[in-house]
Amino acid sequence: MAETKRMTAEQVVSYLLEEEGLDFLRESLTWVVQQLMEAEVSELVGAAHGERGPRGAAHAPQRLPRPDLGDARRRARAGDPEAAARQLLPELPRAAPAQRASARLCRAGGVYGRRLDAQGRPGGRVARAADLESEASRTCAGLDEQVDAFRNRPLEGSYPYLWLDAKVEKVRDGDRVVRKALVLAYAVHESDYREVIGLDLGEAETEAFMRSFLRWLVERGLVGGQLVVSDAHAGLKKAIAQVLGFRWQRCSVHFLREALGHARREQQPMLAALLRLIFTADDGDAARELVGNGLDRLRKPLPKIAELLEEAEEDLLAVYAFPADHWPKLRSTNPLERVNCEVGRRTDVVGIFPNDRSLIRLAAGVVIEQNDEWLVGRRYLSNHSLEAVLDRERQDNI
Repeated sequence: MAETKRMTAEQVVSYLLEEEGLDFLRESLTWVVQQLMEAEVSELVGAAHGERGPRGAAHAPQRLPRPDLGDARRRARAGDPEAAARQLLPELPRAAPAQRASARLCRAGGVYGRRLDAQGRPGGRVARAADLESEASRTCAGLDEQVDAFRNRPLEGSYPYLWLDAKVEKVRDGDRVVRKALVLAYAVHESDYREVIGLDLGEAETEAFMRSFLRWLVERGLVGGQLVVSDAHAGLKKAIAQVLGFRWQRCSVHFLREALGHARREQQPMLAALLRLIFTADDGDAARELVGNGLDRLRKPLPKIAELLEEAEEDLLAVYAFPADHWPKLRSTNPLERVNCEVGRRTDVVGIFPNDRSLIRLAAGVVIEQNDEWLVGRRYLSNHSLEAVLDRERQDNI
C-alpha cells in the first residue's frame, strides 16, 4: 500500500512563501485565502454573498481584513512559519473553521491525502467532509481558470527553436497509483525571448500522445520551426517527423549517458572525452571528421557504441547548420530540464497526486512564474544571429 505524504498548514505556508519571486503562487494564495474567509463568513452569518441571514445579518465580505502577505512572508523567512500561518489564517471564533480552512488550503496547494478527515470542534459538532470537498472544488476551479488561460493561449509570431521533454509523476487512478508523463514544450520566439508554449499530461510518452500534443501546439499557432531538440524516444521522434517536419537535433547529453551505459567503468573517461570533442567541434566538417576518427577507435573495443554513433551522426550534428553562437544552447535539452527540475522540487513534496488536474495545476504554477521571468529578462539569443535564421525561414516560404 502506497504511503501518503501529508503536510501541516504551517509547512504549506512556509513552503510557498520561502520561494523567491513566486508571483503566480502568491497571487493564487491571496485569492484562495479570500475565498476561505468569505466561506467562513457565509457559515457564521447563515447566508450567501448578497443575501440576508435569519437574523437579518448581511454577508459583507468586503469588510473583512485582508491578510498581510508581506508580513507573513517576512515571518516565514525569519524561521517562524507558525506566525506566518496565523497571519494568513487568523483565529476565528471557533477552532473548527480554522482547521477546515487549513485543510482547504492544503488541498488547493496540491497537498492531498487519501481522504479529507472531518475535523473536531468544541461542543461535539463535527465539520462535514462533504462541505469541505465542495469548497475545495470551488477554490481549485478558480485556479484552473488561470491555468487553462495560460495553457491554451494563442501562439503569435514565429518560433524557430523548440525543445521537448517529459518527466514521470505519480497520480492516483481509483485505488491504484500510476505513472504518467508530464510533457513540456519550450521555445525561442522571434523576439529572442524564451517561452513555455505547452504543458500537458498523458498516460505515457507514446507516439499517439505526442502526436496529439504537437498537433495541439500547431492548432494554437506554432509556426516557423527550424529545429526541434529532444531525446531519442521512438514515439516522440516519429511524432515530430509526422506533425512538425522540423529538422531534429538529438540531445547530446542523453546520447552521452546512453553510450556510457554500454562501456565499462574504466572505459568511460576515454569515451566521454571522445564524444565531447565531437559535440564541441569548431564546425560541422570538423565534427564529421572527429566522428570518423572516433568510429575507427571504437569499432574494436566498443562495437555497440560505434554502431550507435554511426546511426546517430546526422541527428547529433544537425546543430552545425545554424549560427555558431547558438550551438551551446541547441545541443541538448538542458535548458528545459532545468525547468523540469523546478517543477520536480514542488511535485516531490506532494509525492502522489489525487488526480490529473491537481498535477497540472501545480506544474503550471511553476511554469507560469518561470515564463514571466523570461519575458521581462534579457534576450536568450543575439538579435543579429537569430535574424539570419528568420531570413532563411522567409526564403524557404517564398
